[in-house]
Amino acid sequence: MQPAAGDEALENHLGGDEAKNYRQYELDMVAPHVGRSMLEIGSGLGHFAEAFLPRLDRLVVSDFDPYCVEQLRKRFTGRDDIDVLQFGLPTDIPIGEKVDTVVMMNVLEHIEEDVEALRSLARVTVPGGRIVIWVPGYMQLYGDFDRKVGHVTRYTPATLRSTVSKAGLDIDVLKPINFLGGIAWWAAVRRGGVGYPDPRLVKIYDRTVVPATRFIERFVRPPFGQTVFCVARVPK
Repeated sequence: MQPAAGDEALENHLGGDEAKNYRQYELDMVAPHVGRSMLEIGSGLGHFAEAFLPRLDRLVVSDFDPYCVEQLRKRFTGRDDIDVLQFGLPTDIPIGEKVDTVVMMNVLEHIEEDVEALRSLARVTVPGGRIVIWVPGYMQLYGDFDRKVGHVTRYTPATLRSTVSKAGLDIDVLKPINFLGGIAWWAAVRRGGVGYPDPRLVKIYDRTVVPATRFIERFVRPPFGQTVFCVARVPK
């Protein structure tokens, strides 16, 4: 079952003002695969989902944590085109009309029943619709931080492909990304024994490593990365 936020809220350390370049990196990777209606899983306080509003006809935000759900309702109060749901995966998602896109950023790695979680999402996605998955990559990078925030695993393209395929989904995109970030993560968190990234180092990382990574990945497909990115498709 998808856990409540608790310490997992620490995982959003790269989503705030100290990491604007990284947040833009996420948006630019995900945006080309988002249609006109979107369900976000694990919306937190709603910052990421809100960035897609200009392109959406309908938005559904969700979280398992009661505090996050309360904040989402406050943030989007009065918006008839936005629904706020509370649930944990896997489950029968209490949604009315199906969406054409599901986005889950750093969620699947928290769920032991990951195949069933994806099947839950497929049931509320239109045939031909997409499920965008962003997960931490490679067990070689697994450390105290992962345990603290409740990661069950870190994925490789091969293990994520297996999970997605077992859920009955097709794959449009599947690749490791953020190659330099993976090296920096290994050096700071694994090799350096840091249990939680220092905000000062996050700022330096955001200003230097993220732009360099984006430039390199325009020309080279990395063999390894801090993140594995997947766009799965519900069969027609």
